[in-house]
Amino acid sequence: MKTPRGTLTPGMAAPPSTPIRARTAPDWLILALACVAQFMVVLDVSIVNVALPAMKTSLGFSNSGLQWVLNAYTLAFAGFLLLGGRAADLYGRRRMFIAGLVVFTGASLLGGFAQSQAMLVTARAVQGLGGAILSPTTLTILTTTFTEPKARSRAMGLWSAVAGAGGAAGALLGGVLTQELSWRWILFINVPIGIAALAAARVFLQETRGQGERQPLDLAGAVLVTTGLTSFVYGLVRTTAVGWTSWQTVGALALAVALIGVFLIHEQKIAVAPLMPLRMFARRSIWSANLVMTLLAGSIFAMWFFVSLYLQEVLGYSPLRTGFAFLPQTIAIILGAQLSSRLILRIGARPILVAGGAFAAAGLFWLSFVGVHSAYWSDIFAPSVFITLGLGLSFTPIAFAATSGVAPKEAGLASGLVNTSRQIGGAVGLAVLATLATSVTASALHGAGASAASRSVVMSALSSGYTRAFAVSGAIAVGAMLASFLVPRLRRPAVAGATAAERSPVAGAPVGESPLSGPLEPQLADGL
Repeated sequence: MKTPRGTLTPGMAAPPSTPIRARTAPDWLILALACVAQFMVVLDVSIVNVALPAMKTSLGFSNSGLQWVLNAYTLAFAGFLLLGGRAADLYGRRRMFIAGLVVFTGASLLGGFAQSQAMLVTARAVQGLGGAILSPTTLTILTTTFTEPKARSRAMGLWSAVAGAGGAAGALLGGVLTQELSWRWILFINVPIGIAALAAARVFLQETRGQGERQPLDLAGAVLVTTGLTSFVYGLVRTTAVGWTSWQTVGALALAVALIGVFLIHEQKIAVAPLMPLRMFARRSIWSANLVMTLLAGSIFAMWFFVSLYLQEVLGYSPLRTGFAFLPQTIAIILGAQLSSRLILRIGARPILVAGGAFAAAGLFWLSFVGVHSAYWSDIFAPSVFITLGLGLSFTPIAFAATSGVAPKEAGLASGLVNTSRQIGGAVGLAVLATLATSVTASALHGAGASAASRSVVMSALSSGYTRAFAVSGAIAVGAMLASFLVPRLRRPAVAGATAAERSPVAGAPVGESPLSGPLEPQLADGL
């Protein structure tokens, strides 16, 4: 039987990124679409931090429950990120780009109209799913559109700059929208941007698909790891309300262990195309880099959560003033990332990682001394710059180590694993630290007695919870610094036959992403 022209039979290899739908569009327009989509994903992370206290007041979140506004997004993003990148290759980049835009924009609209905590958290989880589809697809579109190394490097540089700008704009825009309109507008703002990008994508984007044999999506793996992590975080959070020995806590943690165990067995024994091939972790550079990323994200991701609450609830900052307070941190991340990208080929990954962890730990311990009457410039500005400078310094060496020696065809998977580790570490770290802070605050209020619960006592109790969280975060950052010594001495990725563009982490999926400012791609191609 004759196969219709243009169709693929099972096992047949597709042409390498061949356009399926012929449309002509200038490269600058494709670049603009990818940058706008990535800007949305990054903006939505940083813009939420400033609005957390307003959400808490509006929907009645508890101190421990508020973290779900961040973690619902983070866990969904982490669990489906690798799946999203693979779906783009399998089903078409244009199709998945549009699907990601629809999901992300629709969830933003739903979240803006949220009338309950459950509705908002659900919307944030769906947003995370949309981001997991959209973010790797934007990068894949760029790498298949700009195939010449210099053009690709310029496109990635602009893509990264827009992502960084999204982080800075998010903090300021979140302050303006929350203060002048409502926290709901930090979600509504995505709707007109998403609709415009959707219309342009339908008209101008060509359809392309990955080359090689089509392998099935590991949807079961994505669901198992996402539900397992969610159950683990839920169990941790519930300890503040029901204690560690409650059947709710024990049951949730036991379910988490079981689901993660099944996930590992599924990835090793059952999955035809594993979401997270465990063989990747046999390479020391990969598992050590992912360990450092998990610990670093676990120590720093919660920092923005607590600093936002501290500035607004304890020091009485307005949302707009809080947004400006975050701006130096974004600049420090960018400076750190640029500095490390210039040093890494001279001194290797390990020394920079050690320095980055040390800076972050020093800043977090410094923040643990803030109090009810602390001043911004002397007590918050300097330590927060230390922390974010350390984070920026760590981006490039982590990406460098995690992709060193990896075959070009697996570069995207290796860098995607680092991004997943960052999300998982951040979510678990926030759950642990928020639970700790809530317990310390509750203990302080109980010790003061109900009759003494004046505003000053409440502020002091909140401050004690936040400072304890900062201190433990510092200890975790020390762990990241010590884990950096496990990273091999690397100066240049050695992949036989790889081009400069292939050796660079920018050839794959998103590598380093700050909880505040989003992805900042290290430029490691020759000549940079």
